[in-house]
Amino acid sequence: MSLKERLQEDWKQALKAKNKFKANTISMARSAILIAEKSGEGTLDDEKVIEILSKEVKQRRESILEFEKGNRQDLVDTAKAEIEILLDYLPQQLSEEEISGIVRQAVDEVGANDIKSMGKVMAVVVPKTKGRADGKLVSQIVKQYLNK
Repeated sequence: MSLKERLQEDWKQALKAKNKFKANTISMARSAILIAEKSGEGTLDDEKVIEILSKEVKQRRESILEFEKGNRQDLVDTAKAEIEILLDYLPQQLSEEEISGIVRQAVDEVGANDIKSMGKVMAVVVPKTKGRADGKLVSQIVKQYLNK
């Protein structure tokens, strides 16, 4: 079953179970996928769907920061709950230790030894972590590693 089909089935199940929150969250994700398909990308494969879902999670994480600044705990809780639902459809997220291991390999592979090589390292790391780790976290770990 493709990821789009799984989203469709889970959306139906949430509606049947009268779980409006989950149904609405999945519906928002499905609409983002539909928008991408209608913008000329055609039918999306699972890899593209994962990309879109990752963007949705990233948007919500950024929103949480803004909601916290505005003392809107209700919106923070809502965004966190939406993230939990969306993470079910993404591949298992990498831990910081796993990301560090990938970064270490990439640094050895490209022979990087200073921050000027960050672009080369990121070019190797990003394809290995795409959809499985937050890009901001990956970037942060690469910077830490190269500044040692």
